[in-house]
This record gives sequence, C-alpha cells and structure tokens, in this order.
Amino acid sequence: MKSSIRITLSTILRHAALTGAVACVFGASGCTTSVRQVTDTRPVLRNSAPSTMSELRIADTALESNNFDLATTLYEKALQADPKSVPALTGLGNTLYGVGDYTRAGVYYQRASELDPKATPPLIGTARVAIHQRRFDDAIATYHRVLALKPNDPLACAGLGAALDLSGDHAHAQALLREALIANPGDPMLSVNLGLSLTLGGDPRQGANVLLDVTRFPAAPPQARQNLALAYGLLGNEDAAAAILSRDLPKSSVQDNLRYYELQRGRDVQPSKGVSVSAVALPRVQTASAK
Repeated sequence: MKSSIRITLSTILRHAALTGAVACVFGASGCTTSVRQVTDTRPVLRNSAPSTMSELRIADTALESNNFDLATTLYEKALQADPKSVPALTGLGNTLYGVGDYTRAGVYYQRASELDPKATPPLIGTARVAIHQRRFDDAIATYHRVLALKPNDPLACAGLGAALDLSGDHAHAQALLREALIANPGDPMLSVNLGLSLTLGGDPRQGANVLLDVTRFPAAPPQARQNLALAYGLLGNEDAAAAILSRDLPKSSVQDNLRYYELQRGRDVQPSKGVSVSAVALPRVQTASAK
C-alpha cells in the first residue's frame, strides 16, 4: 500500500478527534452538572478574584474549545497557587496531549497520579499517551487500573477496547465493548469502537450494521461515518462508501481511499496490521471540573 494512501485513510478516520469526539465521541466525557440553590446573597466585591476552581473550569472550557494557549496559562496559574493540584497537573497534561506533545503530557499525568493514585482522569490520560506511543500492553494495564476503581466506566472501556484492537485482539475487544454497552446502553464511543473492531476483525457487514445505528442520529460523531465508509468499502459497496466520504473529503481523497479498499479486498486480508491510532475512538480525559 502506498504511503500516501495510508496517510489519507488516517486523515479520514481522524475526524472524531477526540473525541467531540469523540465528543464526544462523544458524549461519554462523564461530565455532570448540578444546580445548587443559594439561600443567602452576598455582595460581590469589585476587586475579588475568581477562585482556583473557577479558573480551572474556565481552563477546561478553553481546552474543550481548543484554545490551548489560554488553557495552559490558567492551568499554570492554578498550579502556581497549589503545586500539588491534581486537576491543574492533569489539565496541563491535556493541553500538551492536545497539541501532540505526548511525552511531556505523560510526565504531567504521572505527577498527578503520584499525588492521587485513585484519580482516574490522569490515569486515562496516561493510557491514551501509551496508545499513541504504541505501548499497547501499558495502555491495557492502565485501563484495567481505571476499571478497578470505576467498574464499567465508559471512558475506560472504550479506551481498553481500542488498545486491544490495535494490539490485534479483536475478539477480546468485542466482548469487552459488548459488555460495556450493556452497562452503558447507547454510548456512542463504545458503539463506534465496536463497529470498527468488527470491521477490522473480518466482519465488515456486522460492523456496518453497528455503525449504522450510530450514524442515523443527527449528532453522530464524524468518526462513525468514516468507519462506516471503511466497512462499506471492504464489502465492495463503493457507491455507498464514496457518498459517505464525500461529506468530508475532496474528490481526489475519496478516490484514493476507494483504491485502498479495493486493494484490501483483492488481498483478502484484514487491514488491522496497518491501522492508525486515529482509526479508533480514544476517550478524552475528564476535565478538572468533572464530577
């Protein structure tokens, strides 16, 4: 397979980006909001400064908007106020991860975990870094640590499924993801990874069926569409694959990917050996204000 085609496929499957992806990709971020009734009112002092937690929430919002400079500034300010702040350390790790500096991100996640071994956000960050560095055994072990602390957590289950798939253990990944979907019905990140796992594991028809259930929703993550196009392409339904790809790619890139699908069908092999990390839905770590 030509390297230019491999890069194009990686680009196609990158849109979940962790994600809204996978969003939320995904709405699996695990964040909750609550409303607290205030029983007394106090005047706001003109010179009063926002609390550290308020600044962390603003930093989280900046990070989710990909405003990495502002997020970094606010996380660093919070860390200056409290050098042992696990949310601030995790936030700095998240910003570095967001710009692709995985090695430095891992350092901050590790520092946060040393301060609070039971905090799951930095552990999930550590596992994501391991996946990007293709240290799949380390990622699997770390996700198991998260699940020991939070059984059936959708973030950890989706990440563990991704690590297992990338290591070639599709059967184990599918069993895990199906079980996680029972505990978290309708979770889009879990469904996207299950559909891709089935496709990479040699059953693109079943993979397409799973992905169709996700893509029928208007808010479906783009990654679900791209993985569905891969499933259709491996099935030989090039018209359907081209129609899906055309929503996000120029015509030349669509043709490149159709040729890739044809090449894989002609070889009658699974494309799992060369699959990119971006082909799976990696969970975002929870932000500092997440409960």
